[in-house]
Amino acid sequence: MENIKIATAQFENASGDKTYNLSVIRELSAAAAAEGADAIAFHECSITGYTFARHLSKPELLAVAEHLPEGPSVAALAAIAREYNIVILAGLFEKDREDKIYKAYVAVDGNGLIARYRKLHPFINPHITPGDSYVVFELKGWKCGILICYDNNIVENVRATALLGAQIIFMPHVTMCTPSTRPGAGFVDPRLWAARETDPTSLRIEFDGLKGRQWLMKWLPARAYDNGIYAVFSNPIGMDGDQLKNGCSMIVDPFGDVIAECRLLGNEIAIATLTPEKLKLAGGYRYRQARRPELYGEVIGRPHVSEQKVVWLTP
Repeated sequence: MENIKIATAQFENASGDKTYNLSVIRELSAAAAAEGADAIAFHECSITGYTFARHLSKPELLAVAEHLPEGPSVAALAAIAREYNIVILAGLFEKDREDKIYKAYVAVDGNGLIARYRKLHPFINPHITPGDSYVVFELKGWKCGILICYDNNIVENVRATALLGAQIIFMPHVTMCTPSTRPGAGFVDPRLWAARETDPTSLRIEFDGLKGRQWLMKWLPARAYDNGIYAVFSNPIGMDGDQLKNGCSMIVDPFGDVIAECRLLGNEIAIATLTPEKLKLAGGYRYRQARRPELYGEVIGRPHVSEQKVVWLTP
């Protein structure tokens, strides 16, 4: 297995404006390809926008969603991938023939769809149907998985994807800078974003503090470290609907170290070379080999009624 070069991106998407968002995806994909990246990963619902969807009725959400793989966005991604010889991973709302709606994330090359994943734990809109399966696919000899945002907070999902063979897990998000029961959490004032050129310091304090990056670093490196995988985290920056997001798109290696990260207060890509040697040198590889599932298999698999409770607030 050879080294692979992966880019992660952050950008300020426009709510419901697929044409604009795809134009930014094209621009950043071209930049990543020029630097030799084999693939580039964008955030959750990067094609459609995300936060605005919490206000949509089912007919309105169906109008935004697309059939996959035959929808226009996959065709647009394939055209970009073909032009720049790069694999593109991006998110959008999907609908099936029965008008069920899913939060989807796709991997696309110049020939079309490589992989499609449906978010297991959606909550932005009650009309979205949860996915029911994991996805593992191949890129340049590497086994890759996908888990969207909240899916990564349920640790079993990351472990299961790794046990299915994933060496790289793409983790597209729209996260941080929202209230929760966690001390230090909360919205970031959009006026700070508007003033980012004249007062970047005040914005950076918010973005890097407990509302943002400090919270991310409590758990994201642990997912990579415990499972001995590369984590490719992608997140928007700027206004997503009426909420401000802080970017911090990054790649974390199997040792739990950040090896590439977007740090601009604007659209950006970060690229890292992933080497296969780390996969077996990392502690997570040894931990997986040392498992004793006969001790806890029945405990972990015990019947359980999910109580996913997420309250969406308005700034």
